[in-house]
Amino acid sequence: MEGVTGIISAYILAAIRNQRFFSLRELNEEIKKRLHTFNNKPFQKKDGSRATMFAKERMSMLPLPAEPYELAIWAYATVGYDYHVQADGQYYSVPFEYLRREVQIRLTRNMVEVFYDGNRICSQVRLHGKRGQSSTMESHMPPNHRQYMKWDGDHFRQEAANIGANTASMVESILMSYKVEQQGFKTCMALLKLSDKYSPERLEAACSKAFFYTSRPSYKTIQTILKTGQDKPPKEPAPIPDTHGFTRGADYYGGGHN
Repeated sequence: MEGVTGIISAYILAAIRNQRFFSLRELNEEIKKRLHTFNNKPFQKKDGSRATMFAKERMSMLPLPAEPYELAIWAYATVGYDYHVQADGQYYSVPFEYLRREVQIRLTRNMVEVFYDGNRICSQVRLHGKRGQSSTMESHMPPNHRQYMKWDGDHFRQEAANIGANTASMVESILMSYKVEQQGFKTCMALLKLSDKYSPERLEAACSKAFFYTSRPSYKTIQTILKTGQDKPPKEPAPIPDTHGFTRGADYYGGGHN
């Protein structure tokens, strides 16, 4: 291809080297005319010309891409247990069936494509701006995660706030511990259900107790506190029984027996 380009360039430049042009349009028109002449020039050793050969091959040619070619960056990543991969500081979901698989990521200015074993398994619009953002597609989520899509984080925050400030702080801590909020919904639901089993008051007390021990308690911590009753206030000590054999009454100290 480079050789043909050189031949065409030399042919056209040689033909117009002594001509003078007063505009770029005028030059392009002359080049177009000379190129047409070159393409229709008969071959020396076979029938036809470049123009007739192109007419035959044109029927088998594919159309040009609808979008212009974009430069891309390729990278490797392992799909995490949260079915997301990291690319340029952002997180993108992939079908959960590929957990712990190594995939290839193709990054262009506007798109992120993920490939496994040479096949594209998903694509998403690329995130820009603040690092650590997440893009999650519902179709990539396991079935037990999709059932929570009808809720959002504010639903659980409000339910927790109705119980108490410490329960609300616990729900916020759970949601913040996941890259994608939906992944924490199951734990939030389990936490709030403890109020049905033990009472809202005890759940609030258990959360308060847990935050006394650590700034980031887990659901298991709250569950253990409730099971063992650590959330309950300490019992009043029982009175000490009188172990003496007899007790002198008030009349004795009145002086009547002295």
